[in-house]
Amino acid sequence: MRLTPHGFPQLILFGSWLAMLAALLWLVNPWLTIVPGLLFLFLLSFFRDPERIPPGGAEVAVAPADGVLVDIGEVEEPYFFGGKALRLGIYLSVFNVHVNRAPLDGKVTFRHYKPGKYLDVRDPSCEKENEANLIGFEGERGNFAVRQVAGLIARTIVCPVSLDDTVTRGDRMGMIKFGSRTELLLPVDADVTIEAKVGDVVKGASTILLRYNS
Repeated sequence: MRLTPHGFPQLILFGSWLAMLAALLWLVNPWLTIVPGLLFLFLLSFFRDPERIPPGGAEVAVAPADGVLVDIGEVEEPYFFGGKALRLGIYLSVFNVHVNRAPLDGKVTFRHYKPGKYLDVRDPSCEKENEANLIGFEGERGNFAVRQVAGLIARTIVCPVSLDDTVTRGDRMGMIKFGSRTELLLPVDADVTIEAKVGDVVKGASTILLRYNS
């Protein structure tokens, strides 16, 4: 199982604690070591990073994360689009793969980090209140953006891409550790056909979210 290197610090730290706990529990009852063992397996599962091959061609936008598509609609986005934008929001539980992926080919032209709170990402207030990281891209068919939003448990946003970097659909572009929300944003007048619906379970770099019409 491939693991993301972004998780190595937590695996080493928590793995050490769990190993010490297992040693103490062994002295009490060897069967009790099952608990720290299962917790370590959960950590390994959380930081898994499977290989993905994006379907379709350059006209297709794939999901930027694994999870459930929880909303599709217009929102105000003042930083990159300077007004209304079309947003597709994905909720990630602690059981999902948390590595974020590039939905389209593009060049990074904008980044904006906003510190904030850690409300549950299912709370409507999280959109404006929570810590978030916005990455804006210039693509062949127009601008698009990916927004990483921290959640109730997620407290660490990782995004190694920098200004002027280029990405290809499906490229890894960071993660949010331990439950979060990832959004794809487009100009509100983008000529696209949305091919997913609210409630769909999606996979990063594998599920087609929308298709450009021209």
